[in-house]
Amino acid sequence: MALLEDKISIVIPFYNCRYVDQALQSAIAQTYANVEIIVVDDGSSSFKERILPYRARVRYVEKDNGGTASALNAGIDVATGKYFAWLSSDDLYRPERLAKQLAFMNRRRAVVSFANYDYIDARGKVLGRDVGVRLNDTAALCRYFISGCPVNGCTVLVRSDIFERVGLFDQTLRFTHDYDLWVRIVLAGYEFPFMAESLVMYRVHNEMTSKVCESLVAAESEMAIRRHQGRLTAFVDAMDGAR
Repeated sequence: MALLEDKISIVIPFYNCRYVDQALQSAIAQTYANVEIIVVDDGSSSFKERILPYRARVRYVEKDNGGTASALNAGIDVATGKYFAWLSSDDLYRPERLAKQLAFMNRRRAVVSFANYDYIDARGKVLGRDVGVRLNDTAALCRYFISGCPVNGCTVLVRSDIFERVGLFDQTLRFTHDYDLWVRIVLAGYEFPFMAESLVMYRVHNEMTSKVCESLVAAESEMAIRRHQGRLTAFVDAMDGAR
């Protein structure tokens, strides 16, 4: 069961992102007190100075550029929290994000969950509220996974010991490392409930990877879906048969 005093490690992968100071501010502003913030500098050459005012409040890890999955894994390797949360350096947490989601998981007796989120623009203006896909249970999530990923990675809160069972993010996947991990978690038999309240603000801007590398993202997504489609289909069929 999740306890309110359990430490949560927030890992922020950083690579030449102009919004990183805003992400850090949102992590530091959490109402949940027992938090460690880990910034993983993935070989950045720009905007590093925006982290300097916060260095006393965070753990700063530098590494050669290897992509988001490698940065997340580097953060997980040094994290000391019972729970792991991911914050992209261009996104924001609402102040109560961790407190509310851990309480939700406690009520559900869950060790992993994801939540709703809002869209914001480059200036932080809200473009859309509660834009996440609402899914009633893990079976519905698995059905969705057969053709795509409804989970915003920065809304996931997961107990860190799950990585010992299912492994870390796949560093060979540049864009779909998150989808791949969430699928491995549900295939390992974990309930993965959805919290309907928006707790994260996802920034839509011209420099975001999904826009800059749109065709590459689409191609890798198709490959990742094919990798898991057979097992997911069988898993869903088995759940349906058990009802």
